Amino acid sequence: IALQAELMGLKADYQGLVEGTIIEASTDQSRGKLATVLVSRGTLQRGSIVVAGLAWAKVRSLFNEDQQILQQVTPGMAAQVIGWRSLPSAGDLLLEVNSEKKATQVIKWREENKMKEKALEDLQVIQAKMTEHQEVYKTQLEQRRKLGRRRLKPTGPRQKEFQEDNEIRVSIVLKGDVDGSVEAILDVLDTYSGTVCKLELVHYGVGGVTLSDVELAIAFKAIIYTFNVGVLNDAVEKANSSAVMIKKHNVIYKLVDDLKEEMEKKLPTTEVEENLGEANVLEQFLVTEGRKKVPIAGCRCVKGVLKKNALFRLIRNEEILYDGKLESMRHLKNEVDSIKTDLECGLRLADPSVQVRPGDLITCYVTRQQSQTLDWDPGF
Repeated sequence: IALQAELMGLKADYQGLVEGTIIEASTDQSRGKLATVLVSRGTLQRGSIVVAGLAWAKVRSLFNEDQQILQQVTPGMAAQVIGWRSLPSAGDLLLEVNSEKKATQVIKWREENKMKEKALEDLQVIQAKMTEHQEVYKTQLEQRRKLGRRRLKPTGPRQKEFQEDNEIRVSIVLKGDVDGSVEAILDVLDTYSGTVCKLELVHYGVGGVTLSDVELAIAFKAIIYTFNVGVLNDAVEKANSSAVMIKKHNVIYKLVDDLKEEMEKKLPTTEVEENLGEANVLEQFLVTEGRKKVPIAGCRCVKGVLKKNALFRLIRNEEILYDGKLESMRHLKNEVDSIKTDLECGLRLADPSVQVRPGDLITCYVTRQQSQTLDWDPGF
């Protein structure tokens, strides 16, 4: 590597202000906030004042990968830097400045720029919403003109009410041990594009769960997911008293499976049919019930089993003529609860006005509620 670097003429300036890149950032229980830095220019040492993203530090200590104390870090070397006021993010450019005052000025300027960018993004979203609402208004106006009315009477709930009452969502707060872990989980969450249940990421960050994280979860009715981090005592007490779920994981796919399960719990069940049996109508005959004659379908069960308490459909030429309960099921002269394959029976439908014909098909089925599953393949 050294020979190749010499042949390519790769050189770095050991003098001047330090430049580098943040590789990783995390919070250590004993050392506090720390970040791993790869130096590309200058010499980093204790007392250096550096800025990275929206964070700055006055270097208190430098450690190599073996946790040995370093006096200085030169270009091409990586080291853990301790002394951060707040954590930078992986990939941030690290720059040395001359004083703490200069560092705070740089951070303030960057924060103002970020707020301006956020305001511009919000403005674009607002403008898009306004355009959407204007199109809806134009459509409703055209409908009113066609109907000859000045106002169009709403046929459903107001949009706000509809969203609050009907939109299914799961909100989460995500806390991880290092930037890399959080980014990996966020990449997996980005693979979800379903619409039956909305996944809302309220907040994410590096470090243990704090009281403010729990308060945020309370406000948004969110679940807190952690990856390789603990929970502060006051946060535990607040979560317990407010019934906020804190789910701890140290394997990403298990965290995602847990989240998927929570989302599926929110989905309403769907009604599915289970076909029990079929019968062919052989003839219709009338029997006297009180002073009335009621039609009876003389049938033969040709598939499965017919159960009296189930539901029945009368089908003729692929058209459903009846769908409902039975009034009576007889085998010979006896009332029975079920009929097996190849047995003949008399079926009396609950609606006496329905007439059957030889060749009609009667199907027997039951319905049950079935849980839904999410169409989400996270790629594991």
